[in-house]
Amino acid sequence: MGESVAEATITSWLKEVGDTIEMDEPVLEIATDKVDSEVPSEVDGKLIEKLFEADDVVKVGQTIAIIETDGEVEDGADEVETEEPEAAAQVEESVATAKETASADTSNEDYSDSARFYSPLVKNIAKEERISLDELEGIDGTGKEGRVTKNDILSYVENRGSQSKKATEPKAKSTEDKGLASAKQAEPVMNGDDEIIEMSRMGKMIAHHMVDSVQKSAHVQSFIEVDVTNVWNWRNKHKNEFQKKEGEKLTFTPIFMEAVAKAIRDFPMINISVNEDATKVIKKKNINLGMAAALPDGNLIVPVIKNADRLNIVGMAKAVNDLANRARLNKLKPDDIQGGTYTVTNVGTFGSIMGTPIINQPQVGILALGAIRKVPAVIETPDGDFIGIRYKMFLSHSYDHRVVNGALGGQFVQRVAQYLEGFDKNREI
Repeated sequence: MGESVAEATITSWLKEVGDTIEMDEPVLEIATDKVDSEVPSEVDGKLIEKLFEADDVVKVGQTIAIIETDGEVEDGADEVETEEPEAAAQVEESVATAKETASADTSNEDYSDSARFYSPLVKNIAKEERISLDELEGIDGTGKEGRVTKNDILSYVENRGSQSKKATEPKAKSTEDKGLASAKQAEPVMNGDDEIIEMSRMGKMIAHHMVDSVQKSAHVQSFIEVDVTNVWNWRNKHKNEFQKKEGEKLTFTPIFMEAVAKAIRDFPMINISVNEDATKVIKKKNINLGMAAALPDGNLIVPVIKNADRLNIVGMAKAVNDLANRARLNKLKPDDIQGGTYTVTNVGTFGSIMGTPIINQPQVGILALGAIRKVPAVIETPDGDFIGIRYKMFLSHSYDHRVVNGALGGQFVQRVAQYLEGFDKNREI
């Protein structure tokens, strides 16, 4: 699953109880955030029990199924029964414990019916501690606008046994809360010609992440126009040679990523995140660049280039191409989308000259690359100014104004532009 992944959701079982399974044959499909993966069997055998069902959330390390094996285990069965009966008892006890643990750790409580906002972290803690919606509604929040913070819910869990009945009763809803609840329950008006389309699991998750980001961060944008003529000419000059030498396509993306990584190194306070209570800033040691990539179904995913500032142009191109190809083929691993510290999205792919992207939480900034356009521009020379044809694009920087002020946000995107405009057109691969 990767070191940074703690849990996954079972999306479907590919095998049923009683089915024969071969080693490395997929048994079930799981999902973490936006990545779907298959879980293969480590042995040959028969599936005799499933400890979780579809849509259950399972922690890394938990037992999810029991597979009965043949061969040497079966040959020694009589010996186990006659000489070591306690071993068989231990196996039965282990299976029972696995079932009990699986049952205890699973919570299907749905907190979406509440008109009150809860962060994903608070919801996860509530599920783990099996806190009902009514109990959650009764917790006093110390966060912004009365929101329940991580410390609030942990304090409640610690003192849960001594909580009075009054503390666990749901709060009386204010007139505003009732209005929100009514608005939430209202269904859109449809006529007979309208089509109802169920959102995909990923679509629902993306929608939730977008709303959560806007509610959490104060979004501000800075824009700058960049002359990328040198980049354009250098790439056209070397792309065929690069393809033959490295077996990789040379796109503009690795060049832009290289400039962003350099700028982050110059302005490390862009490479930060904010804790749940918005009281502390976490300065990241590594520069891990997320790159928004399109999936076959039209959704976007953000695989991460780890330690991007340590890569040369060849290494960056290989990393970009590898992640983009695996994204298109739905072969990304859960760890491929974890640990990002800053994100870059290319809205120019769709013809947009600029955009105002939403921050990818818990990061504090995201850069949108606009389409490269051939435009007339004023060119300054020692002999005077004249009009010439140049390749230009817009960079759009969205950042969290809680911790990134306008000066830092503007200086950072300006530094990215300076690296691109100062690109060495005589550079060797």
